[in-house]
This record gives sequence, C-alpha cells and structure tokens, in this order.
Amino acid sequence: MSGTSAGTVAAVDLGATSGRVILGHVDGRAGTLALDHVARFPNGPVRLASGLHWDFTGLTRDLNAGLADAFRREPGVSSIGVDSWAVDYGLLRGDRMLGEPFHYRDDRNDRGVTAVHGLVPFEDLYRSNGLQFLPFNTLYQLAAERESGWLGVADSLLLVPDLVGFQLTGARLAERTNASTTGLVGVSSGEWDDELIERLGLPASVFAPLVSPGESFGPLRAAVASDLGAPSGIEVVAVGSHDTASAVVAVPMHAESAAYISCGTWGLVGVELEHPVTTDAAREANFTNEGGVDGRVRFLHNVMGLWLLSESVRWWERDGDRIDLSELLAAAASVTVPVAVFDADDPRFLAPGDLPGRIAEWCAERGVTAPASRAEFARSIVESLAEAFATTVRTASILSGVDVLTIHVVGGGALNELLCQRTADRSGLPVLAGPVEATAIGNVLVQARAQGFAKGDLESLRGLVARAFPPLRYEPRT
Repeated sequence: MSGTSAGTVAAVDLGATSGRVILGHVDGRAGTLALDHVARFPNGPVRLASGLHWDFTGLTRDLNAGLADAFRREPGVSSIGVDSWAVDYGLLRGDRMLGEPFHYRDDRNDRGVTAVHGLVPFEDLYRSNGLQFLPFNTLYQLAAERESGWLGVADSLLLVPDLVGFQLTGARLAERTNASTTGLVGVSSGEWDDELIERLGLPASVFAPLVSPGESFGPLRAAVASDLGAPSGIEVVAVGSHDTASAVVAVPMHAESAAYISCGTWGLVGVELEHPVTTDAAREANFTNEGGVDGRVRFLHNVMGLWLLSESVRWWERDGDRIDLSELLAAAASVTVPVAVFDADDPRFLAPGDLPGRIAEWCAERGVTAPASRAEFARSIVESLAEAFATTVRTASILSGVDVLTIHVVGGGALNELLCQRTADRSGLPVLAGPVEATAIGNVLVQARAQGFAKGDLESLRGLVARAFPPLRYEPRT
C-alpha cells in the first residue's frame, strides 16, 4: 500500500464487444477522480470447428499492448485491476491453456442445462446458489465440458479476469464477485459449494482459492513486467472482477432507495442489498443474487440490453451499408407511429444473427404489426427495453422491499437519451444517467482504496463519483 493520499492505477476493462485500458487518477484528500483513456481494442467471438470461442490469445496481446502504453504514459502506476464479463472460463494444465475459452453464446449450453437439471432440479439449485436461470451460467457450460473429457485433463479452471490475472502474475486465484456467477458458490456461505460440485460430478480440485476485492493477486511476473516496461513489484489487485460488480461500485446512488441499470450489451437491472433474497417469488421472477464489493448483494435480473440494437445494426451492415448509430437513434426518436413492444427477454434473441427478422417473427406470431423501417425497428427496440427495465425495477422493489425512488443508468446506455427518457416515462420515476465508464471507475476505486488513495465504505466512494461525474437527470413525462 502506498503511503500517499494520491496516485494512479490502471484498469483493464474487458467487455463482450471491446476492451480498454484506462488510467485512474485519484486524490482522496482533495476528493478528485479523473480518467485517462489509454487504449481501446475490439473483442468478439470467433467460430472454430469446435464451436464459438473467444480469441483470448489476441485479447491478451491487445490488453498487454494497452498496459505498455499506460506505463509509457504514466510510469508511476501503482497497481493493475482487471474486470470482464462473467461466466466464461479457461482450462489450464500447468501453465498451458487447453484451447481458447468457449463463448457463452455457444449452443453446447443446451446439453449442459439438460444434464444439470437431470441431476439437480432448478428449485434446489436456486436454494444453493441464488442465481437466476441463464442457460450459459458456468455450471451448465461445465456440464457440457465434462462430456468433452477436457475437465479430466485440466488442473485449473479460471474465469476470464482471473485467467488474465494468471497470465500477468502466475497466481491461480478466483475473485468472489465473478465466482458468484458460476452457480457453484453458496449464496449464504460465499464459498465454493463442495457438495453441489460433487453432486454435479465436477472435479473440485480445479477451482482456485477465492479472494475478495481489494486483495492482491501478487506482483507481475518478471518477464511480463519487462515486456510492459513496468517497474518491478507492481501488483495486480483483485477488483469487482465481474464488470457489473465494478459498475455498481460507481453508481452514485443511495442504495436504500434506488435501483440501478448497468446498461451495455446486457441490461443488469436491480438493487443492492445486505442479504440475499431466495424466496420462491424471487426464483419464479428469475432474479439473481450475485456477489458485490464489500460483501453486498447484487439482486438483479438480466435483460437482453443493447445487444438487440448493436446486433441489428451489425446485421443491416453485413452487405456493406454503414449505419451511424446517433443518426439511427435520432430517426427513431422522430417516429410517430405506434411500434411493437416485444419481450426483450425472449430466448430467440440470444444468438447472433438476423435479430430484425426475429423481431418481425415475434410480432407475426402475436398478430402485432412489425416495424416497417430501420428507424421503427430501433424505436421498437428502445421501447421494448424501456418497458423491460421499468417492469424489472418494479419487480425488484416488490421482491426486495426497497422503496425505489430513482433509477440510475450507467454504462453505454447512459448515452442513449431516448432510452433514458423512455425508461423514465414508462417507470414513472426520474432516471439519473451516468457515469458512462462506471465499470472502469469502480475498478479504479477498489484499487485506489487498496493503495490508500481513497478511504471509506461504498457510500464514501460513491460520493467521490457523484462529485467527479454528476449524472444527467431525466424526469418522467405525462
């Protein structure tokens, strides 16, 4: 830990479509927080003969290049923290990775769901792990992996941010907030559920020791430090390595009266609690209890999110068209005809491909007029997301007992003015939008507190965020 009240840390933030390296400058005494964007690089699935995978090798190359740029720009960086999307993992034998990690949208998950629920009914799973049903949760992936035989070869399993931590430091550790998304951590104990792991026929030996946000993975490997141009002894600090856990740290909210929407590829909609809610009603509503920083509980539901818009744009652009997203959203805001409000959580929208065609298919099945233009499709997506967000906030309030008075939208969705306004309109609650870089900010703040550049509980850290990045307010319209 540094003995000064100010310093700089490096946040590696890996998303499902892009990654970035950001420097965070924090002065706890002065109450200041600033970000310096160093590098941004694409990320996405690759189709191999074995299925849909991540190009983890390329991702490691790009994030290392970004970190090298960060150390050239700021040689005094005190630590590095890594966050990413959840549930996906890599298998290791010794120091060798056994293939590129599978992508959570790979269709092998269907086999895994059948295998797991054949051994443990979902009601029993929910009592054990408190997680909503998502067909790509790690335990389902591992059930499919078990059939391939690779689990019997591996000696370690590391989720994506922990796999990055291993490449940087050599330490095999599992950060708790991300581990909580596997379905294999007890919702009450916060530890690996050995009984469930055994019941599912998984090898307990591959699961790494758990660490909490703020603890250290250890210093960079000497060869890695040399490649990055980093001073010896620079440590990698465990942050809320599930990107939503980091994002929630940076929501400038009063947790006792607010809901949050961490809106990017997915829309994670929920409230922050001290204790999990594992009632039958919560299970039936498909709400999850995931680990948060400082032992908090992220009680939330996954909504499909801006994936619906980005994948539709990608589909339209496949023949060479170029679509300006800001122009598309401006056209969507100008649509005056009624548009379909579809179920954003329908499983048909999960896989890549022709999402506009699937939306039209959903409408046809119900005798609803489908959108007739790209602007109408975009407006339909926004309206459907806003309705899903508003409904989920109401449900979270009822199930948790939190009297929600405001909704905070952070992440890329905070830039979508139409979505923020329509969420306010449909919920009847004010929406406070920002910060956009909530995940990186939460990553930075956990590191800064570990280094002594910031002090206090989450409320203190959120006060720092509110001063540095005042949110934009949207009032509900009649």
